[in-house]
Formats: sequence, C-alpha cells, structure tokens
Amino acid sequence: MRRTICLLLLTLFSCVRAVETNDEIIDQIEENDQELPVPKPGDWLYKYKEKGQTVEQYIQTNPVKPTNIRTVLYLQPIGSFSNNQKQIIDYTADYLTVFFGMKTKVLPLQSAEMIPASSRRVRENGGDQLLAPYILDSVLVPHLPEDALVVMAVTSNDLYPAPSWNYVFGLASYKKRVGVSSIYRYADKQLNKANYPQCLERLIKTSSHEIGHMFSLTHCTNAVCVMNGVNSLQESDLAPNRLCSECLQKLQWNLKFSYESRFLALRAFFKKHKLTRDYEIVSKDICLTNEDECEN
Repeated sequence: MRRTICLLLLTLFSCVRAVETNDEIIDQIEENDQELPVPKPGDWLYKYKEKGQTVEQYIQTNPVKPTNIRTVLYLQPIGSFSNNQKQIIDYTADYLTVFFGMKTKVLPLQSAEMIPASSRRVRENGGDQLLAPYILDSVLVPHLPEDALVVMAVTSNDLYPAPSWNYVFGLASYKKRVGVSSIYRYADKQLNKANYPQCLERLIKTSSHEIGHMFSLTHCTNAVCVMNGVNSLQESDLAPNRLCSECLQKLQWNLKFSYESRFLALRAFFKKHKLTRDYEIVSKDICLTNEDECEN
C-alpha cells in the first residue's frame, strides 16, 4: 500500500499540465456533487448569509501560489501530544500532501507555555484555551521557514478566536499564509486504535479547510464541500472530505496538480485508514472520470 501511495504521489508531483479552463473532468465529477441541505437553526448558513465564490472571482483574488522557493506545506505541533496523537499529525501531513499535491513536513514540537496569559483562558470545565489570532500573528508569522508556502499549527489545546466566542475548530489568514487547528475536540475519549479513524477524519477535514482559506478559497455555497462553513462538530461530521467540482477547479487552477493522480492517491489514503465514506465518494469520482481505474 505504501509503495502504491508513493507511486501515485510521484505522478502527482511530476505532472505538469496546462491550466484547464474548459474542463471535461470537472463536468464529469459535477454529477457527484451533493446539493446543500436547507440550513436549519444552528447551522452556519442559517446564521451567516454567505454568497459563495465563482472560479472567476477566485482567480481575481490573486491567491497565494507556489513559487520557485515556497514549495512546502508545514504543520507546526503546539502543546503536549500522546504518541497516538503524534501519529495522527503525521497521517495528516500524508493526507495534505495528497490533497494539495504538495510536499508537507512536520516541524519540531513547540510548547504551549509560550502563549502568554493575556492570550489564553480557562474554560468552566478547567480546559485551557488558546487565542487563535495570537498563534497566527505572534507564533507563526515571525518564524515562517524560507521554503514555506503555508504553515498550519496543530494544537492539543482548545482554541477561541475572540473573547465573545466559545471556541473555534480552526482559523486561517487569507494572505499571511498561516493557520491553526486543534485536535482537542476530535476524540470523545482517550485516542486509541478504535477511535483514531474518526479523529483523523476530523483533523484532515479542518486542516484542509483552513489551508484552503490560505489559498484564498472562501466558504463554499455551491454544494456539499469540505470548504462549507460549519457551526458545530455535528455539522462538520455531516460533510465528507471532498471538494465540490467548483472548489476543486479553483484549487487545480492554482496548484496545477493532476486530477486523476490526486483521486487515486486519495482513494489509497482513505482505504489505508479505513475512512469508508470518503473512500466510497472518491471512488465514484474515479469511476466518473476513468472507468479503467474503477473498483467495483
């Protein structure tokens, strides 16, 4: 399985393709897009009336792009992690390599003790929360590696974006190339082999969502998509780890990955980690675009 993934990634990185503006593959996988449900009280779109973003609007944002020097995505662990949690972060790096078609590295662990008292608070249950904007502006931005395209912090502590908010799953800057997500709410009990697939499914979702923002993708209102805004863990769990056809076209225009190689590498990742729903969905994308690779 590892050899299969490596071969797929080699294809993903080595494939140099022209920008596809009239895209047959996008037309094909649009059939697999799911219509957004009518927002209910408590849902993100019920509270925030977002307009979405077309491909043309995305191109006009002049999004963050790879350069000859900035070619690596970095994960920055902050806090105290169990061995199982460290493994989840490594798996997340593997996933981001596939999802964005870019090399992803994990930086050395940093202590949460560097966050000052003015940028943290204690929840009613005793849990320690960290102020997400402080991590972006004071921890990540001043220490961006020279070859970093973006840096995503992953904390073991809960996060909050402002004093008026209870918590946030993640936060990112559209232009500063930094973001942060938290593993705190992603395992109901101690992380173990039984519940790690659910924790992994949640962390890769938040991480790819926030890094999507760093590449100037706004919240999606086109279809069910990993770039949908979410207001709760329950709402987040309803959506699969899939970009809708419109958001995928935006990202491919920017990063120039191979659609076919990306689909195959995602399928291999989901199969390896027993993420059944995501495996079935990307398998349908593959069947719609390449019958020879369809697994029945």
